Amino acid sequence: MKLNATDYFLTRCAQRMAGVLKSLGNTETELLGERLDNIALDRPVFIAGLARSGSTMLLDIFSRLPQVGTHRYRDFPLVFVPYFWNRFQERFAASAAPVERPHKDRIKITKDSPEAFEEPLWTYFFPFVHDPGARHLLTAAQANPRFDTFYREHLRKILLVRGRQRYVSKGNYNIARLQYLAHLLPDARFVVPIRHPVSHVNSLVRQHRLFTQYSREDRRVPHYMRGAGHYEFGPQRVPINLDEESGRRIVEAWNAGDDDLGYAILWRSVYAHARQLARQNESLAKRIVFVPYEDFCAQPVAMLSRLFDFCELTAGAQDLLGNLPPIAAPEPEREGIKETQRTRIWNETREVAEEFGYRRDGTHVESRIV
Repeated sequence: MKLNATDYFLTRCAQRMAGVLKSLGNTETELLGERLDNIALDRPVFIAGLARSGSTMLLDIFSRLPQVGTHRYRDFPLVFVPYFWNRFQERFAASAAPVERPHKDRIKITKDSPEAFEEPLWTYFFPFVHDPGARHLLTAAQANPRFDTFYREHLRKILLVRGRQRYVSKGNYNIARLQYLAHLLPDARFVVPIRHPVSHVNSLVRQHRLFTQYSREDRRVPHYMRGAGHYEFGPQRVPINLDEESGRRIVEAWNAGDDDLGYAILWRSVYAHARQLARQNESLAKRIVFVPYEDFCAQPVAMLSRLFDFCELTAGAQDLLGNLPPIAAPEPEREGIKETQRTRIWNETREVAEEFGYRRDGTHVESRIV
């Protein structure tokens, strides 16, 4: 992972000056005035699930629809002032050829590629959301009016900068905030990607080892990752803590060097939470759709057609479906999962996995929830 010195410097400045940047964001809002007032937050879409579940592929495809606006790599690190920062870059930033992202997962990116960059906003207004000792669940009971106003205006700015009408976001941690977002944005839609727990956990473990190696080679990496709001893997890793027992067990497993078990507990906790919301909250359940990674890779046109209909994003959908980029699951030989690992992961996740239609052998059948 090669960190550009200027990018790292700006990221660290943005971390240390978050309060100043938030004030500049308010000034930006005031200066944009009626331009923002005329932009409606119409049925925003939130892609929220664990990392390595296919969320990046989904965001990339959604971003190709003509009405969709998303965060892009160019929005970082001055995320609090997206309009000013984008106007500055239009004048002074040079373009660059696509490069494979640090995950080494065949996905090539540029400054204009869509990405998840909401997290610095959430972290500023809710400082506990990455505290390993705190519960990270946010509901309407934790409503923060200052955040609500700033956040709505921020989404409008992204639409203004992109010249689009429908906001789509990818945010892994928003899985802990579905109730908050549903209350704040009553017509929002939620897309929850999910993947067979054995291959999913294996992928997370590989990424953790990769980013840990990056951090050994360059001590700046963890600081940069925190600044970008990425706590999924690497030495700055923090689990999504939805309940006290699971959070404690995950940390104990990771501290003992048992990455497989820790990520398996995390998988079970996150998707059990999503399952419970879909079962118990009738209003929210109508606004959530689960997307099995395996089905998405095997039948992308059918799955995306369903998704676009669910999100009411049909303009340009047929043209896009006829010209999709290559979509494929990881090559089988890359899985490299030992039978003992497979058994431990499956035993930890089985109850929830079977509810979503997964079987121990790696297959996916019709789910009772999806």
